[in-house]
Amino acid sequence: MLNFESRLGKFDFNHWHYHFPVPDVIAEQMMDKNHRRVLVKINESDSFHMALMKAKECWYILINQELRKKLDLDENKKATIQIERDLSEYGHEVPEEFLVLMDQDEEGSAFFKSLTPGKQRSLIYLVTKVKNPESRMKKSLAIMHHLKLAKGQLDFKQLNEWIKYYNNL
Repeated sequence: MLNFESRLGKFDFNHWHYHFPVPDVIAEQMMDKNHRRVLVKINESDSFHMALMKAKECWYILINQELRKKLDLDENKKATIQIERDLSEYGHEVPEEFLVLMDQDEEGSAFFKSLTPGKQRSLIYLVTKVKNPESRMKKSLAIMHHLKLAKGQLDFKQLNEWIKYYNNL
């Protein structure tokens, strides 16, 4: 695990404003041809699954509004960052409910595994952000159902309809 201090920066050109710049020497140690995913601790917080990103002038990790509020981050305070490679299979912690379905549903699992890593992480995140185990299971069921019906062709609009359907069961 590598440590450094950084101040919250803000881009002016898009909706992903806030970020922590990562020194080149640290980013280069975290990267290889196949890995951009890292585990990040900010001010000794729990670890967060993130991606190292590159802008013209620097490497950085994006910080969303929820995380800024949760960790009381602002541009005027330095933060201590701990970073290490994320060697997890999907670049994100997979909820138990989703893992159970993956083990039980070979067809759905095969469609899920055929998706790009980014789409896999997006689906896992949809399940992870739900706190209630029953709701996580319903969302997992909706995802598997959608993947099988769509033969692995992910359509988020259709998926959202299935999620609403399963939430009302």
